[in-house]
Amino acid sequence: MKTNKKMLILAGDGIGPEVMTQVRRVVDWFDRRRAVKFDMQDGLVGGASYDKHGTPLTDNTLADAMAADAVLFGSVGGPQYDVLPFEKRPERGLLRLRKELGLFANLRPAMVFDALVDASSLKPEVVKGLNIMILRELTGGIYFGEPRGIEKLPDGQRRGINTQVYTTNEIRRIARVAFELAKKRQNRVCSVEKSNVMESGILWKEEVIHVHKTEFPKAELSHMYADNCAMQLVRNPKQFDVIVTDNLFGDILSDCAAMLTGSLGMLPSASLGDVDQQGQRRALYEPVHGSAPDIAGKNIANPIAQLLSFAMLLRYSFDLDEDARLVEAAVEKVLASGMRTADIMQPGAAKVSTVVMGDAILRELDKQAA
Repeated sequence: MKTNKKMLILAGDGIGPEVMTQVRRVVDWFDRRRAVKFDMQDGLVGGASYDKHGTPLTDNTLADAMAADAVLFGSVGGPQYDVLPFEKRPERGLLRLRKELGLFANLRPAMVFDALVDASSLKPEVVKGLNIMILRELTGGIYFGEPRGIEKLPDGQRRGINTQVYTTNEIRRIARVAFELAKKRQNRVCSVEKSNVMESGILWKEEVIHVHKTEFPKAELSHMYADNCAMQLVRNPKQFDVIVTDNLFGDILSDCAAMLTGSLGMLPSASLGDVDQQGQRRALYEPVHGSAPDIAGKNIANPIAQLLSFAMLLRYSFDLDEDARLVEAAVEKVLASGMRTADIMQPGAAKVSTVVMGDAILRELDKQAA
């Protein structure tokens, strides 16, 4: 019997509870078939929390998240909450979680399933077999640097100011995550910056090189300017394994990489914190798609991004790589069989509901584990 893992489930709003239900079914399957036990706790976040408690995240739920080994997050938001004060809106719950948990490393995989190759806007031979990871620094850089603001100049013009700033420790900790991720993949890291025109880019490059030389010398490290990386992602994306970059460039490049798959709603993500004295790190896993309130409650939402987020949880928080691959293989087999939810429907495919997609994935898990 493997050691129990403590997981907090925050399904949230919109389609969050529907797709999370399918994850719970998979968790139950692991309990029965793989002897992987989870101590699961449910909590409220976003609009669901506001409706009951008047706040998008209570102190008690935050404490539960701090105590959990990992948080599996659904989605938050809905038009009925748009009239709320800024600090009460559902999205503030997620932002507070990220801040209080210290989640500085954002993982955005871009993986193309063979059955969805034709959904990409790029040629099939360019994206077939694509499986790359964009690692974005999440709590520093130009989005948080000081000074910032808008000021009025003596001649009447206005000037907007944002500061790109990074410290040694901020760069080294995200670099370590990149090399650790690479060890579970092809052990290749491409560090992306603009050291040709930015001093912060020079520091970024130097510190990544330091971490490579002193801590991960067996990894393959390369460097690329951010503008060239954007071009290379649409020219030859399979040249990459793990891309590590700062907050601004990561924001742009991760969306670019996500759309190589042709299906933004299929993609999972993870946000990781620093390693503590026990060798553990806080983490939150969530699908890239939003709450999709227009289809909530209709049993037509695609649960795959949420399921793949759970697979990331297995791999990166609990070191259960074999179990993560089982989930991913089951998803791939179901897609190959021609089953599609409405958002990924293609000519000649079979349109299925959220629950039926969950049924099919559970059947494939049984086959994979047989």
